Amino acid sequence: MEGSIMSLSLASPVAQPTPDVQINLLETVSLLNEHLTEAMCREVFQSVRTTEREREWSLFALGKFWTAVAIKAPNSLGQALDQGRLGGSELMPEVTATDGGSFQRYKTLHWKFFHALYYAFTQRLLREAKPVFAGSVSGLRTRFPNIFLIDGSRLDPIAHKLKILRNTASAILPGCMTAVYDLFNGITRQVLFDPDAAAPELLRAVPILGSLPKGALIVGDRLYASIQFFWELSGRGLWGLFRLNGTLTVERQHLIGRRQGGGRTIVEEWLVLVGSGQTAPKITLRLICFRQGKLKRDLLTNVLDPQMLTAEEALALYPLRWQIERAFFDLKCVLKLDRFYTANPNGVAMQVYGAAMVYNAFRVAQGRLAQRLGIAPEDISTAKLFPKLAQASSDVAAAEWMFMALNRKNGGNLAKPDIIAEAPFGRTTLGAILVRKREGHRRRKYFVRGRRLWKSLAHVSGGQKLTKLT
Repeated sequence: MEGSIMSLSLASPVAQPTPDVQINLLETVSLLNEHLTEAMCREVFQSVRTTEREREWSLFALGKFWTAVAIKAPNSLGQALDQGRLGGSELMPEVTATDGGSFQRYKTLHWKFFHALYYAFTQRLLREAKPVFAGSVSGLRTRFPNIFLIDGSRLDPIAHKLKILRNTASAILPGCMTAVYDLFNGITRQVLFDPDAAAPELLRAVPILGSLPKGALIVGDRLYASIQFFWELSGRGLWGLFRLNGTLTVERQHLIGRRQGGGRTIVEEWLVLVGSGQTAPKITLRLICFRQGKLKRDLLTNVLDPQMLTAEEALALYPLRWQIERAFFDLKCVLKLDRFYTANPNGVAMQVYGAAMVYNAFRVAQGRLAQRLGIAPEDISTAKLFPKLAQASSDVAAAEWMFMALNRKNGGNLAKPDIIAEAPFGRTTLGAILVRKREGHRRRKYFVRGRRLWKSLAHVSGGQKLTKLT
């Protein structure tokens, strides 16, 4: 958006590093091993379990296995299990169970264990995160220490027709997820999997609110601009900023202010009474209306004090909601969450949460790297950085395994050389991971009518119903 009315104060420009600056990737690949510990996994398992028993495939072993799957993206789970049978490493746990026993464990262990593991891991990882993302609106941190983006997404269809799906012509969706993205720390703070791909998005979001810190500002699209959701936010001490939903009944009560800028830019603020009072009590909100030629944007917020969140700040903040769409892209396309290895909801959830833990670790690494270089984290391409971090993680694990094997052959008397830090696979250049600005117009995506023909995996696989996390 243009015009003086939309300007925000930015930090003074600093000297940028040259593209040939060497980047050490090995400083960041240890985040998973540092925070995905056996003690934490044992504590999570005991806090969630009711009648489940700890087995050879412990929660710790499963956590390491599925994060390794997200990093290595093997052709099949059988291939990953074969690698684990060759001996454990820092990346892959040692596997002694049969393929049948392993697949049975993926099927029977409820996904709520992995959700709890993801949440505990993220809370530990948060101590390492650097709030360096979204620098253009960093001034809001003095009033909103946490700004979260919320959105939902269905998982991609299962491309490989598994045995159970051979007689099903429709596309099979393995479920959906709702994510809460931390704007300043650049990580997901919550990911809630639902095995039912048709579950209503707004209802899926309500249970997540209880885990968010009070005083946080939640930003979402027009789906979340509902009276019930605003009442949920108010009851939990949370703030919301959403695009106006055209189905709402809005009664303008009081004009707070009207300002006109350059380029036919007009911003109006109103106190409005929202709702018909039939399904929920009416609620007083603030409506921010932006007009610039043909461009129109209306936002609703329960932040009634314009000094706490000015109209200009709200209008500059809302376009950053696109960051959560980028997070979904990174999970699905960069971390290969567009290919699923199992045909049951619990196994799918393990893969989802394994990828989410890897995503958070890599994003923390991205923030630390950007801070050290003195650049904006958004200048680093996740599509370029993540595969390099994944390859470095895999190569380090292979080198560690080789040393352990040689050490065992020599009676355990070998001194570990410090040569891995100098290995070429642990380095890259800044130019190789920088975002390349798009040239020309984006290619238009056309709607494919066949995408409407889909079924949920939870229904196809025998109508399995799983208890939702509350």
